[in-house]
Amino acid sequence: MFLTTVLFRKRIPGQQWIGKYRRPRVVTLAMKQAMIRRLEIEAENEYWLSRPYLTREQEYKHNTEERRARWEAFKSRMRARLPEHRYISDDLNHLNVTRKWTT
Repeated sequence: MFLTTVLFRKRIPGQQWIGKYRRPRVVTLAMKQAMIRRLEIEAENEYWLSRPYLTREQEYKHNTEERRARWEAFKSRMRARLPEHRYISDDLNHLNVTRKWTT
């Protein structure tokens, strides 16, 4: 298709590097080497992830105390940021001065 475009001196519509009818990029040696390097890193990561440091039994609930302590600290920090509770009776209590006693 692109050979035909070149031979008949037709042009690529729009920008030549983007779009449906774009010009394909040349794959260089550096691109191939970078891809091989990324694949090797991924293979090594998969290798280390397939051999866990802890067994499932050791890992089960191994830091519940620490997580609970962190959660309690977080809750206390959030509670400290909030203002104290306010009640409408505190704000409107001054209106009761003129109120008459009923028997």
